[in-house]
Amino acid sequence: MMALKSFALIIAIFAVVTSISHASDPSPLQDFCVAINDTMAHVLVNGKFCKNPEHVAADDFFSSGLNMPGNTSNQLGFAVTGLNVNNFPGLNTLGISFARFDYAPYGLDPPHTNPRGSEILVVVEGMLYVGFVTSTSGPNMRNRLFTKILHPGDVFVFPVGLIHFQLNVGKEAKAVAFAAFSSQNPGYNIVANALFGSHPPINDDILAKAFQVDEKIVDYIRSQFEWDNN
Repeated sequence: MMALKSFALIIAIFAVVTSISHASDPSPLQDFCVAINDTMAHVLVNGKFCKNPEHVAADDFFSSGLNMPGNTSNQLGFAVTGLNVNNFPGLNTLGISFARFDYAPYGLDPPHTNPRGSEILVVVEGMLYVGFVTSTSGPNMRNRLFTKILHPGDVFVFPVGLIHFQLNVGKEAKAVAFAAFSSQNPGYNIVANALFGSHPPINDDILAKAFQVDEKIVDYIRSQFEWDNN
């Protein structure tokens, strides 16, 4: 009886560990499931309705426009042209997505996370200073910063869920990079926007204590994020 209980416990632990270990979208159970905004469809996979396979065409797996630079005329000097399941239906259930990044001189993709996917980035033009910060797994552990200067042809990986960034450090030159993600919709959560630009806002007392600053400083920083919360 004790052996049976121990075996059952091992199976339960194995099930939990294997369910947690998936670092990307689940594997599809069919060739494809082209997303369609049609509530009359009867198959719902990964939060999207599936287009009737008989109506699927090559254009469902095609996109264009990544040769065009994004508009970097903003406070960050940075633009993302993303291809994910929300604008590229053929990606549904495939567990991948793609993006073009454009950086003005000294443009910044600010510290952020992609909560649902790892990212692999390749520079095709310019020079980027990139990095990510680890999480902590113990009371005496510090967050570690890993950084690198990237040139055209260089590749860098950002693990899923970790805070990371890219800064164009080229001298008065733009930069361009492309990235692939291990999720059809990896998400994009800018740390500063989440903390100081959320709706409704996080209580000033919480942020003041977390950052060990006066509430007036919190109010000032928050005012800088009223223009955007994307």
